[in-house]
Amino acid sequence: MAMFRQMPQPQREAASRPELQEEVKLYKNTREREKYDNLADVFAVVQTIQCLEKAYIKDAVPEKEYTAHCLKLLEQFKAAFKLIEDEFKTLEYFMAVYKLDCPAAVGRIKDGRPITIRDDKGNVSKTIAEIVSLFITLMDKLRLGIKAVDELHPDLSELLSTLNRLSTLSNDFEGRNLVQKWLSKLENMRASEELEDDNSRQMVFDVERAYNAFNRTLQQ
Repeated sequence: MAMFRQMPQPQREAASRPELQEEVKLYKNTREREKYDNLADVFAVVQTIQCLEKAYIKDAVPEKEYTAHCLKLLEQFKAAFKLIEDEFKTLEYFMAVYKLDCPAAVGRIKDGRPITIRDDKGNVSKTIAEIVSLFITLMDKLRLGIKAVDELHPDLSELLSTLNRLSTLSNDFEGRNLVQKWLSKLENMRASEELEDDNSRQMVFDVERAYNAFNRTLQQ
């Protein structure tokens, strides 16, 4: 009893009532646990988008990395929000309930694309023509055996930029990912370097795949 008298009041009460030391759970069953997990996923993605937007504004993240991460986060948000939209019809309602203040994230989610991907402002036909021309120019160079980085990089960079400008393309468009892959590879090489034969052959194959994927989107 002397030991209990030396304890502070809250500790004495906890010691005498073991149920007070039991872990408090937010859920009672698996279904409720999944619900809270889904809510947490949306909360986390929105906060991450907010942090990414602020980092880009402060020039703390390179444009290429920002664009890639933002595209991925926007797709994750769409998937996560679908799981809770029966209870929360809008993002604004969700944020009000959980007191989430992320205005930059809301703007980005409403736009549906990173700030680096500009709207084509309705000039869809012109942008499509530019993309087709750039694809053909790049494939012609590769088929002619041109392998120098300083000759391929400008066309590849312009192609990716123009693809990003076309608002009708989905964020997960396969062709954009293939172009991005090769642009990243060339950017890690010196201008005077050339692609090896195996890499050159693979690049021809991937660029043709990207071009065919682009043509398929035009027919949908």
